[in-house]
Amino acid sequence: MKLAFTPASPFARKVRIAAIELGLIDRIEFFPASVAPGTPNEEYSRINPQKKLPALITDDGDIIIDSYVIVEYLDELAGGGKLIPASGRARWQVKSDHSLLQATLDSMLLCRYERMVRPQGLQWQAWSDDHWNRAWRTMARFEERPDVLSRPLDIVQIALACVLGYADFRFTDCGWRKAYPNLDAFNTRMLERPSIRISVPPSA
Repeated sequence: MKLAFTPASPFARKVRIAAIELGLIDRIEFFPASVAPGTPNEEYSRINPQKKLPALITDDGDIIIDSYVIVEYLDELAGGGKLIPASGRARWQVKSDHSLLQATLDSMLLCRYERMVRPQGLQWQAWSDDHWNRAWRTMARFEERPDVLSRPLDIVQIALACVLGYADFRFTDCGWRKAYPNLDAFNTRMLERPSIRISVPPSA
């Protein structure tokens, strides 16, 4: 299998963590792909026309896109029900919680792009503030979710660790640790896992 990624992508990080936890990391070849806004990448666009990371090319040559779908595929390869419940109420709660965290990363990435790409004076502050507020409120939601913060590892915990890691990486002065002590404690525990620790993105 081959995975398109960048070390800075929280979406690709999620897949890397899952692959380590599922014992599949040695079966994946990683190749870098640039998806910077405004920069064409015709080669990668043939893999994913949306030019989003990550994308997995299976041993059969199939292309799987979206970090959750890739993790679901890997989970099935590992026997199923490891990081995503196989059925029942727990499965739908995990999928719903993950979707909320996926949207949070989308909002944070849009804030990053607004600041990184738009020239000073043309940035839409109200739009950026709205997206950051969505991310902040989602953190507040999980601050009050001891069921998520204390249970055995699953895709929701991995995604939450990636949200917090991306906040550290791109929004270093946002103050999430002071605002959300339960998330701070959760993040500290998660960083004890090798899969989480070694996948921390390099300094900006």
